[in-house]
Amino acid sequence: MFVTKTLFPRKSDYFPAILKAEGLLVNITFVRNAVAKGAVCLDGSPPAYHLDRGSGTGINSWLIQLEGGGWCHNVTNCISRMHTKLGSSKKMVENLAFSAILSNKEQRNPDFYNWNRVKVRYCDGSSFTGDVKTVNPATNLHFRGARVWLAVMRELLAKGMRNAENAVLSGCSAGGLASLMHCDSFRALLPMGTNVKCLSDAGFFLNTRDVSGAQYIKSYFNDVVTLHGSAKNLPRSCTSRLTPAMCFFPQYVARQIRTPVFVLNAAYDSWQIKNILAPRAADPDGKWQSCQLDIKNCQRSQLKVMQDFRLEFLSAVIGLGRSASRGMFIDSCYTHCQTETQTSWFWQDSPILNRTTIAKAVGDWVYDRKLFQKIDCPYPCNPTCHHRVFTPQDAPPI
Repeated sequence: MFVTKTLFPRKSDYFPAILKAEGLLVNITFVRNAVAKGAVCLDGSPPAYHLDRGSGTGINSWLIQLEGGGWCHNVTNCISRMHTKLGSSKKMVENLAFSAILSNKEQRNPDFYNWNRVKVRYCDGSSFTGDVKTVNPATNLHFRGARVWLAVMRELLAKGMRNAENAVLSGCSAGGLASLMHCDSFRALLPMGTNVKCLSDAGFFLNTRDVSGAQYIKSYFNDVVTLHGSAKNLPRSCTSRLTPAMCFFPQYVARQIRTPVFVLNAAYDSWQIKNILAPRAADPDGKWQSCQLDIKNCQRSQLKVMQDFRLEFLSAVIGLGRSASRGMFIDSCYTHCQTETQTSWFWQDSPILNRTTIAKAVGDWVYDRKLFQKIDCPYPCNPTCHHRVFTPQDAPPI
């Protein structure tokens, strides 16, 4: 049983200077012995992570946060990616700021501040699912995401995670998808007595048609799975029934996950609106661009399309079925990823559902204090939402 105390921020903690100064810098660790086993980034460099050790009551509790960052679905796209931090550990910063769910400050992260907190860097472009043995010398692309996953987990087990009493696998975006794909295998790595749970933040990507009627995201995911050789590393409970590309969608995978799962998502996920509902290919004239940059700019007809998207999204989430172990926080904000930003996670004006912040809802679920399963009313009903406003230079990652 998870046990902790509940703590909320004091008004004295609300000064802007504190928020600006927030963020513990944590050194990078390279898994150098992974290279010999072929567990490498797209460019062949070693995988990496950042670990801040736990203390006190959290010394045997582990929070693993999988980094997000889209995917690459063809050779050209992956070659471009391999020259960035999302494809090469050579391009990653040495020190990474830990905040929000990774914060070491009790007033900013009351339930996990003293846990062993790990940020696993994302450099394979397949949500840690790929494994192609051969490497084309002309491109030097390594599709080894599944090997990277296992190599990092084995190193963390050796560093004390094998003694974990509590363990949470989390992630944002492509990392949120990975936290679902690897949820049961993560539990299988840990001792029988460990309390294991999985948190998916903005990782519930919907299989839907775009505004032109095309199945763009389905085709895209099929290319990802094929290029990276992901099929054998996707949950067999899904691939035994559906094609591998379909098993990249949580709506077909999550119901069969045996480990407790918490789904945190915006019903109007800004990344999905920009890349799944109205991708560039479906909007050649840019009619959706202003709406995508700021939901307040959306025309009535566009809001109608987005409201329909919300209903389809909710149908997929509700379609997972009722479970006494599955948490849910579906707000009506126009945003993407809410565990990694302090103001969304736990702050003075954080988004609230049922008078509850995201951090408290997740903490209550993790510690079995209270099961949280709430879905927000439609936009624009929630005044606590933090709606993302983008600049015209913000290019979709796919």
